[in-house]
Formats: sequence, structure tokens, C-alpha cells
Amino acid sequence: METNNYIRCFIAIELSRETIEYLEELDLQIKKKNLFSGKFTDPENLHLTLKFLGEIEENKIEETRKKLKEIKFNEFEASLGEIGVFINSLNSILWIKLNGKGIWDLQTLIDEKLKDLFEPEKRFMSHITLARMKKIHDKKLFLDYVKNIKTKKIRFQVKDFILKKSELKPEGPIYTNLETYSAEK
Repeated sequence: METNNYIRCFIAIELSRETIEYLEELDLQIKKKNLFSGKFTDPENLHLTLKFLGEIEENKIEETRKKLKEIKFNEFEASLGEIGVFINSLNSILWIKLNGKGIWDLQTLIDEKLKDLFEPEKRFMSHITLARMKKIHDKKLFLDYVKNIKTKKIRFQVKDFILKKSELKPEGPIYTNLETYSAEK
């Protein structure tokens, strides 16, 4: 009997070096305030998830790769937007929005192309996870602080998207690029 290995995968857009450096500075400013306990996303793991595929059978990855290769898209501009928070009882998220019509168009193309393999995204929100918060020390103080953060509207060109493997480790996730899909020239 054949057993399949399962691999945790997602589809993402990488950020520009300038964007990552700015987000590192922003993280430092926020850390200094000590408003919550939790974990900031390591700079090398900052990205925008277009579609989370979950734990998928290894043999389904090849089919996913083929379908993603069929996607035709043009390079587009993305820019950082406002900072915000998802708060729930288990694990709250501090995030920053990534703006750009091309992001939504690309996400829709990916959902359409993979509809026979994966459920479409129900609530796609173009955001980059800055931190996962376990405990907010003073919710009102924290929310007021976040509301008043003025972010730089850094812009960059999106020239490709990537199918990534995610391995969850105690020290944090390890992401490996499985394949890159480039915009049409």
C-alpha cells in the first residue's frame, strides 16, 4: 500500500528589500512600547500570502505546479498601507496592509486556476503578518497606539509569485521556495 507524504504549502508574494527593512524598523518601534507579548515575524519570513493550501499530498503538488504555470499576469505595483489588528481569544495578529489592484487580480486568477483542487479563499485580505500576539497588556492603550501609527507608503514592483513549503518548527516556521512564477515580459 502506497502512503503519501503531506506537505504544508502556500502561495505568496515576496516583498522588496526596502519594504522588509522598513518593516524591521517599524517592528523595533513597536517592540520598544512593550504593549503585548508574542512573536514578531522574522524578516526573512515576511511575505503576503495569496492562498494558503494547507497540508497537501505530495502527488497533488505536481498538479498544483502545472496549473500555476498556466497563469498569465503582468507585473504590477504594490504599496504598504495602514497597520491593523485581528483580535481573537487564542492568537491575535498585528498586520500591515499591502495595497494594489494587481494583488486582488492575481489572487482571483490563482483561485480560479486551482478551483478543482482547492476551495476558493472566503475572506482574502491583503495583509502581511508583523506579529502574533499571545497577550495584549492594555487593549485600549495598544489599539490607540496602533491607530496612530503613520506608515510609509513604500511602493515596489511585483514581478512574480511563489509556491512555498512551510515546515513548522518550535523556533518558528521554515519556508522553502518550491517554484517561482514570473509575470509576462
